[in-house]
Amino acid sequence: MADLFAWLISFFILIALLVIVIYQLMCLADLEFDYINPYDSSSRINKVILPEFITQGVLCCFYLITGHWVMSLFCVPYLYYNYRLYNQGKHLVDVTEIFNLLPREKKQRLIKLFYLVLLLFLSIFWMIYVSLDDHDA
Repeated sequence: MADLFAWLISFFILIALLVIVIYQLMCLADLEFDYINPYDSSSRINKVILPEFITQGVLCCFYLITGHWVMSLFCVPYLYYNYRLYNQGKHLVDVTEIFNLLPREKKQRLIKLFYLVLLLFLSIFWMIYVSLDDHDA
């Protein structure tokens, strides 16, 4: 039963990460279609970048603590990428360069989105598997 709660918690953490990445993509799309100015777009995106990084780190540590080693290993590349961006100082969106980097920023967040969706499907699979296994016991 505790394993099912662990999968539920990881499910909600992954949903939160998906919401953050989709919010960033929406801000970039609004900027691309001139619904928002570059300053507002970059400030909105920059406000949620560190919470995204911290949430991803918490998720990876959560998988380690609960003993889900495979899912933790799946989280490591995304966590390392965020760590590398932070150390290089490239994690924040620059308001003066946002139009030049718009395609790269959108592609980066789309890759993150697809990666998180993959993790979400794996999490749902394991949650269903554990719930069916607990039901049989």
